[in-house]
Amino acid sequence: MYLHEYRQGVEEIHGIGPVLRRRFEALGILTVAQLLRHYPRDYQDRRSRDNLAMASQKERVNVLVRVRSRLWMGKGYRKTLKVIVEDDTAQAALLCFGRSYLSRVFLPGTLFWVWGRFQIQRTELQASDFEIEAYEPGQESAEFARILPVYPLTEGLSQNAVRQAMARALEKVRTNLKEELPLPLRERRGFLPKSLALQGIHFPESTEQLEQARVSLVYEELLHHQLLLGWSRIARACVERSRSKHRGTLKAALLDRLPFTLTTDQLLSLSEIEADLFSSHPGMRLLQGEVGSGKTLVALAAALSVIEAGEQVAFLAPTELLARQHGDNAAGLLEPLGVNVAFLSGNVQGAQRELLLGSLRAGEIDLLIGTHALFSEGVAYKKLGLVIVDEQHRFGVRQRRSLLAKGDHPDLLLMTATPIPRTLALSAFGDLELSEIRTLPQGRKSVITHLARQGNEAKVYQRVRQEVAKGGQAYFVYPLIEESQVLDLKDAERMYDTLKRKVFPDLRLELIHSRIPEEEKIRIMAEFAAGEVDILVATSVLEVGVDVAGASCIVIEHAERFGLSNLHQLRGRVGRGQRQSYAFLVYSTNLTDTGIARLKAIKNSNDGFVIAEQDLKIRGPGEFLGLKQSGFLAFGLADLVGDWDLFLLAREDAREILSEDPGLLTPQYRSLSQALQVQGARL
Repeated sequence: MYLHEYRQGVEEIHGIGPVLRRRFEALGILTVAQLLRHYPRDYQDRRSRDNLAMASQKERVNVLVRVRSRLWMGKGYRKTLKVIVEDDTAQAALLCFGRSYLSRVFLPGTLFWVWGRFQIQRTELQASDFEIEAYEPGQESAEFARILPVYPLTEGLSQNAVRQAMARALEKVRTNLKEELPLPLRERRGFLPKSLALQGIHFPESTEQLEQARVSLVYEELLHHQLLLGWSRIARACVERSRSKHRGTLKAALLDRLPFTLTTDQLLSLSEIEADLFSSHPGMRLLQGEVGSGKTLVALAAALSVIEAGEQVAFLAPTELLARQHGDNAAGLLEPLGVNVAFLSGNVQGAQRELLLGSLRAGEIDLLIGTHALFSEGVAYKKLGLVIVDEQHRFGVRQRRSLLAKGDHPDLLLMTATPIPRTLALSAFGDLELSEIRTLPQGRKSVITHLARQGNEAKVYQRVRQEVAKGGQAYFVYPLIEESQVLDLKDAERMYDTLKRKVFPDLRLELIHSRIPEEEKIRIMAEFAAGEVDILVATSVLEVGVDVAGASCIVIEHAERFGLSNLHQLRGRVGRGQRQSYAFLVYSTNLTDTGIARLKAIKNSNDGFVIAEQDLKIRGPGEFLGLKQSGFLAFGLADLVGDWDLFLLAREDAREILSEDPGLLTPQYRSLSQALQVQGARL
C-alpha cells in the first residue's frame, strides 16, 4: 500500500484508546497516514554525555547522576520536593514543582539519566525543567544516548505518547509500504526508500541519516506538487474553446472616459490577460501589484472583452464591504457603457434575490460582483466566461473550484495586492501565468512613515489634528475589537470612546469593525468617503481594498502585532489621492527581534515587492501565502525558500516524467494525485 492509502484510524494502533484518539484528532490526525506525516518540529541530541560541572554553560545537558538526598520545601499545597544529585564533577538540585510523585522514584543511591536546563541560583546549580530515565547497567536506554524527535503537541498529549504511537505506526507499515518514486528515478537521485526515509525522519540514528531522510521526503513532496501543476496545465490544454474577438468598442469607450491614461504596467498586464481570453484553451493568471496600482481597473477592462463576446463575468471579493465598493465603482464606470452590473451577497434575500438570480440565468446580467454567495447553491449563470477573484489568498481552493464549476471551463484571473516574490510564485502557482503591476499612477506620492514608541502618542495625536485641519482625514487602527482579559493591548471600542471624549472632542469620529452590522458599516464608510467623518477608528477590517482619496493619515497602534504585509496593506489605505500622506506606527517597548525586523522593513520601503521579500524571510512561505488557512500547498516538510535547489530538481524531473519519459509515469502517481485532490490540493 502507498502511504496515503493507510486510512485506518489511529485508534487501531496499540496503546491509543478513546482519550488519546480525541487528542490526536485535535491535531487533525485521524488516520495512520496522517500520523506518519506529523513530522517533528525539532530534535534533541542526547547522544553525548555531559557532566554537571559544565551544565550551566549549555542550553541543555544530558547527564548521568546519582541521588544523594531528598528534602521537602514549603508547606501545604506549596510543598515541593527537592532532590540533590551528583556526578564525579559537581552537585545539583532538581526542583520537582508539581511532581511530588517523584519522591517514590528518586531513592538515595539510585542512578538516573537527566536531560534538562540547569542554572545557578543563589550559588546553587538547579534545574526545574528536566526529564529523567532510570539507568540500568547493560540495558539500552529508551530516551537517552540517542536523537529524540520533538513533535507539535496539543493539550493532554505528551511527547512520549506521540513517540510511542509513531514507533508502532512505523512498525505497522514498514513491510507493506510501496514506493511512490520509481526505482530508476530514486537511484539516479540517491534518495532513500520511503520506509527508511520515514524511519530516519522520526527516529534518526545520526544527523547524517536525518538529513538524508529529510531531503528524500522534501523532494518527494515537491515532485508530487510539480506533477499536479503539470497535470493541471495538460488538463487545460486538452480543453478546446473558441471565443469570438470583437472590435473592443466597450474597452475603448471605458479608457476614453478615464481622466488619466493607464500606466505601462497596466497596459502590459491587460494585453497579457486578453491573450489568455482569446487563446484556444482556458487561461489561469495571477495579477499581482502594488497597493493602489490599479489592478481592479485592469480586471474590469479585461472583463469587457468577455462581455462583448456575449459571456458573463463573476467578480469575487472576500468581504461585503469590499465587494460593495467594487460594485459601486464598476457601476459608475461600466453602466454608462450599457453594461448591466449587479451585486450579490448573503444579505440579498427574498424577492430581490429571486429577481436577480432569474436575470442571471437569462443572461441579462453581464457582470456579477459579490462575496462567496456567487458560488452558492441556486446561483446559475447562462454563460460564465471569466471568474475574477480579488485578494485570492483569502479564498480556499474548494471555493475557487466551486465558482469555476458554475461555467464551462471559464478563464480564471486571480488578483492580490500582497505581491508574491517571483521565485515563490513559480513554486506555489506554477500552473498560472503571472502578470505584475509595479508602477503607481502618475502623481501619487509615497506615504511618509514615522515610528513612535508607546508613550509618545500625544505627539502623534497632534500631527493627526494638523492633517485634519488641512482638510485631510485619518484612520486609527487597533489589533483588538474589545478589551482582552489575556492581552494587555489597546482595543478599538475603548480607544474610540477615549479619542471621541478626551482627545478629539471637537471632531467627527466613527467606529467600524467586523461585529458591526453590515448596513451600519456601509453607512459609515459612505459618510467617511463623502468627507462627513474626520477620523475612522477601526480594526484590520480596513486592510483590504478600502479606497478613500481624502484619507491622508493612518495611525496603527501596537504595530508590532501586525504582519509586515498587513502593515503595508493598512498603510495603503492612505496616499490614494494627490496630497502627501503619512503613516504613524506606534509600537510597544518590549519588541521581539521579529517585531524590530518588521518595523525597520516598513519604515525603509514603500515598495510592496521589496516588502514581500522581507515578509517571506520573516514569516516563511506557508504563513506568507495564507496557505495554512486556505488548505492549499500544505507541505509537511518542504520550505520553498530553503529547499529551492530541491524544488528546481523536482520541477526538472516532473517535466521529464510528463513529457520526455512517459515510462516514469507509474500508476502510483495517479493514485497519489487522486488522494491529494481529496485533501484539497489544486488541479
